Amino acid sequence: IEVMVTALIIGILAMIAMPSYKEYVIKGKIPDATSNLASKRVQNEQFFQDNRTYVGATGCTADTTSSQFFDFSCTGVTASAYTLQAVGKGSMAGFSYTLDQSNQRTTASVGSGWTLPSPNTCWATSKVGSC
Repeated sequence: IEVMVTALIIGILAMIAMPSYKEYVIKGKIPDATSNLASKRVQNEQFFQDNRTYVGATGCTADTTSSQFFDFSCTGVTASAYTLQAVGKGSMAGFSYTLDQSNQRTTASVGSGWTLPSPNTCWATSKVGSC
């Protein structure tokens, strides 16, 4: 009976701990997207300072290798505007973050069980949609 009670207690603790741990791991992978987007924005702004255009900026090069959890791309590139995007892959599938030339940050989509921020003017970093 004591062994069964111990197994029951371990089972209950595991049921409580696993969802929290899974959320913790996801929250730990989000900075991979946000820090790379910020870095690519700096590259684009440096390019703009030198060339007075965003067309051809190095931060707008499609990038699928620098991150294990996100692919980076750039859309809407004109002389005066761009939008950087980080799209989740693997365990981060469903998450998508954007950043534009005016430093406007948005969360395009989030994974299952997560909530988009309201208003959507930041990067969601928690399950309840806070930033």
